[in-house]
Amino acid sequence: MRLGEPEEALSLGEVPEPEPGPGQVLVRVLGAAANFSDVLMCRGQYQVKPPLPFTPGVELCGEVVALGAAVEGLAVGERVVGASVAGAFGELALMNAGTTFRAPSTLDDAQAAAFYIGYQTAWFALHRRARIAAGDVLLVHAAAGGVGSAAVQLGKAAGATVVGVVGGPGKAEAARGLGADVVVDRREEDFVAVVNELTGRRGADIVFDPVGGETYRRSTKCVAFEGRIVVVGFAGGEIQSAPLNHALVKNYSVDGLHWGLYLERDPALVRSCHEALTGLAAAGAAVPLVSERIALEEVPEGLRRLAAGETTGRVVALP
Repeated sequence: MRLGEPEEALSLGEVPEPEPGPGQVLVRVLGAAANFSDVLMCRGQYQVKPPLPFTPGVELCGEVVALGAAVEGLAVGERVVGASVAGAFGELALMNAGTTFRAPSTLDDAQAAAFYIGYQTAWFALHRRARIAAGDVLLVHAAAGGVGSAAVQLGKAAGATVVGVVGGPGKAEAARGLGADVVVDRREEDFVAVVNELTGRRGADIVFDPVGGETYRRSTKCVAFEGRIVVVGFAGGEIQSAPLNHALVKNYSVDGLHWGLYLERDPALVRSCHEALTGLAAAGAAVPLVSERIALEEVPEGLRRLAAGETTGRVVALP
């Protein structure tokens, strides 16, 4: 492997089977979900830079095949979800036992593979940072994307009125299927005008923004008094500057979410979140939108289309 765009950098090959160290489990990969972080890792632009060669893939569903020393609470044969230590885009992967969770029984392997990062991110953004409540108006950008689709479902489960912003008719149909009350195709409509008309110019109580840049700047024009803008990422490619005088004058807050910090600072809360999400999955309120199930050899092309914004929901590799 060499650094570059996924379709140029990745190739399929044989590597030695990994062995679980203390506190680790070895799993047979049942499904590996594609994330934008995988693209950045291929390019060498991610904050984690493993030495070459490496196998990308950070999120998976797997069957436990071996336990490292000092692992408790997990057993060989269990189906689990979580993040990989050594890349998920392979037949076998290592996981840290402390952040490995039993897969919801109501989800198939592909759905379970896409149930960890996006849903945890959306849950912490809405419940922990934005304090969502029934009756809130929630504006979700990239509502048919990986994390945005989770935010739509979790917003509806919390009793909010959800406005989803998407790009294109296919993604608009997907957002409606997820339960969004109002869907705005940003190529055809101005989401600021739609939100202000819907709320009688009061604005959205919560803005869920994984896009950044101009999307963030436009969102400040339709956020409510005492509203919350949760900055989740910068998929649009621009890290915007926030004029804080505007936040002062309109009385809204800008909240950042780095979900990974909770793994370090409050792992018990991450586990509680998984339990809550598993309950929502059992009730049919949190079911990942898996639009594509691909083979391992199709991963480079799948990541290319993900980076280009051509995918809807989640793309999952099934080894």
